[in-house]
Amino acid sequence: LQKELLKYKQEARNLQGIKVSKKHFDALQQRLAQQDASVLQLKQELLRANIDKEELHNQNIDLQRKVEERNRLLAEYKKELGQKDRHLQQHQTKLDEMLRQLSEASYQQVDLERELEHKEALLAQCMKREAEE
Repeated sequence: LQKELLKYKQEARNLQGIKVSKKHFDALQQRLAQQDASVLQLKQELLRANIDKEELHNQNIDLQRKVEERNRLLAEYKKELGQKDRHLQQHQTKLDEMLRQLSEASYQQVDLERELEHKEALLAQCMKREAEE
């Protein structure tokens, strides 16, 4: 009987160990399922982050292309502006020369008009003397 009792006690311990192991196993399985869900969520977040990163990279490339295009246009506009400034400077020089010549011609005209008035006055005096004589 004692042998049987020990045998049954051993079986009971084994069954209790299996019961504890099953509870432990169930808890581990539940934790594993939670971890799997967390890993899946992290993978989804990583995928979204990679998609966002790729989209930002593409936007950055597009913006760089636009900046390069605008820089090219700016260089062209600066070149055109430089040419127009040179033409304007040339025209300004010609205009200054023409104004100087016009001013000089005006002075000559004033001198000639004075000389003409003086000669007309002399002519009038001469004619008056001649008429008196």
